[in-house]
Amino acid sequence: MRVLLASSATGGHIYPALAIADRIRRRDKSAEILFVTAKKEVKLGIIERAGFRQTSINIRGFYRKSLLKNIATISDLVMSSAQVRWIFDDFRPDIVIGTGGYVCGPVIRLAKKMGIRAYLHEQNVLPGLANRLAERYADKVFVAFEESVPHFKDPSKVIVSGNPVRDAFLKTDKELAKEGLGMPADRKSVLIFGGSQGADALNAAAVETVDILGASPGYCFSVITGKRSYAGTEEQISLLGDEKTAFTKVIDYTESIYRYMAAADIIVSRAGALTVAEIGVLGRASILIPSPNVTGNHQYYNALTLSDRGAAVLMDEKNIAGGGLAAEIKKLVEAEGKLTEMGRLAAQYAVRDAADRIFDAIYEK
Repeated sequence: MRVLLASSATGGHIYPALAIADRIRRRDKSAEILFVTAKKEVKLGIIERAGFRQTSINIRGFYRKSLLKNIATISDLVMSSAQVRWIFDDFRPDIVIGTGGYVCGPVIRLAKKMGIRAYLHEQNVLPGLANRLAERYADKVFVAFEESVPHFKDPSKVIVSGNPVRDAFLKTDKELAKEGLGMPADRKSVLIFGGSQGADALNAAAVETVDILGASPGYCFSVITGKRSYAGTEEQISLLGDEKTAFTKVIDYTESIYRYMAAADIIVSRAGALTVAEIGVLGRASILIPSPNVTGNHQYYNALTLSDRGAAVLMDEKNIAGGGLAAEIKKLVEAEGKLTEMGRLAAQYAVRDAADRIFDAIYEK
């Protein structure tokens, strides 16, 4: 089977694609797999490090605030169609899977035209524009959440699969993760991170939280800042002094985020769809702070899938400053059994076999 995966190289799209590709590689030893991404994302290296081939096309999203900038976008769109045709002629895929981003459009469209089976995977509760436009070309649409089904025009196409996560999230032991990261077993581990790019508001709240709780017995903190904000955040935390920062670790970025999430008793993060899925399969309590800067406020709806079930605390970004985040963390830690119960509820609604569900559906006869 020759499988072509089209995906944006942002973490929320590429990691589900990699999880799907890895499951295909494990269950179909003869499978040939090729990734197609946008040319501007080709240097990220995530795909090659996972052991897969990658090619790229000229494609970008439309600018909603500047019509002039869309001249180049339209030019790339025309060029991308020819590039996709060349890729298809060379690779000759049996199936095509798109996991989000504008790169999916011309790939899924050509698959439909050539009679090649085509699938989409939508990670968020509210589908992105690219997947909504590509729906009519897809044979089936996999969604992470039951709540997503009504947002597609043809519900008969939709399969609730869950969000596929990397196997490391399913296999990493909490105690071993804590030990490997040098975290004291008798302290509650709090992980604060704002996604692969970082988030200034969460970094600022992390500094305040370490300042307020860092000297208290019973806490240890991991703060993942994003590369852009690392130097400033690390300096601010270091200035708090050894008494408050003795059990605090600050890093810029890691592809091994599963180690920190597995070691955590509380995860404080944005509410990207993949992060929500990873929190679920790990069975962790969380405080979710949706980004106010995403299309359609879709992170808020992702967060509701956990908070409505009592598995997470949902906080507005404006409420985490001025000690607001520290107060919420303290309240959860001091409420007897609260973290355990939240983690149990998160795990109860998690889909641990999403990659297998997708594999079974695309390989069914």
